[in-house]
Amino acid sequence: MRQDPFSRQSDPRRRSRRGGGLRLWILLLFAGYGVYYYFSNQVEDPVTGQKVLIDRSLSADDEKALGLEAYQQILQQERPVDPSLPIAREVQSIADRLIAKVDVVEAALAAEHGMQPTRFSQSFDWEVSVIESDQANAFCLPGGKMAVYTGLVPVAQNEDAMAVVMGHEIAHALLRHGAQRMAQQRLSQVGQMAGAMSGMDPQQQQMVMAAMGYGYLLPYARKHETEADEVGLMLAAAACFDPREAVPLWERMGEASGGQAQPEFSSTHPNPGTRIQNLQSMMPRALEYRERFCEQAM
Repeated sequence: MRQDPFSRQSDPRRRSRRGGGLRLWILLLFAGYGVYYYFSNQVEDPVTGQKVLIDRSLSADDEKALGLEAYQQILQQERPVDPSLPIAREVQSIADRLIAKVDVVEAALAAEHGMQPTRFSQSFDWEVSVIESDQANAFCLPGGKMAVYTGLVPVAQNEDAMAVVMGHEIAHALLRHGAQRMAQQRLSQVGQMAGAMSGMDPQQQQMVMAAMGYGYLLPYARKHETEADEVGLMLAAAACFDPREAVPLWERMGEASGGQAQPEFSSTHPNPGTRIQNLQSMMPRALEYRERFCEQAM
């Protein structure tokens, strides 16, 4: 039977155009949702004075619950040291001094931007553990659950440097960086779904997600680290620790890594050199905070 050359069904180019048009509409719909989600979930952070992305459906209680769940899981897997040991008591003392200055530092930073503080941390249930591990690390989860790994002690070397690290970790929780990362992950998932449903092959999807990572997610993560450095430094200074210990601390951190840090563009953290330059530029302001808020004699 001879095929009709004018039949629509027999023209593969027409079918291809229809398929391409559908994929374009799918991409446009997902892009529209992504733009809507991004702009409808912007809030102004009084501590930094900047617009940030936080899902409005995520409450402070939700964040606390997530932080508590993660903390309990970590303590089940790791080995907290006896709270009566000298290292545990020293870390607890540093934490107490830092926590006591959270309100005044939040208020001072908000005032610099002509805003009122949110007092977001007032509902935190602060707790700190020391975990036996070779890791030179520490963390503070949403809701105020903290831990310091014993491997950090020989790198910190003194309580001032330890306070800089712990202040940095507390700052992540105060700035709701965890909630911001969750919102970013949701946008990433929207992008992945758009790629899958529009017919992109896996290699194309991987290229798009890599471009999003290098162009948006990694710079955003490095920005979080710089913000936490700044707020943490002010917090340590206000709690009467010497912020100038931050620079030799990060020099030791660089030495401890053996110079094996990733290139900055592909890392979630600024490289040690960039970090030290940033901290040096913040130092006059940190010393001013120490003079304003530290009750002890300089």
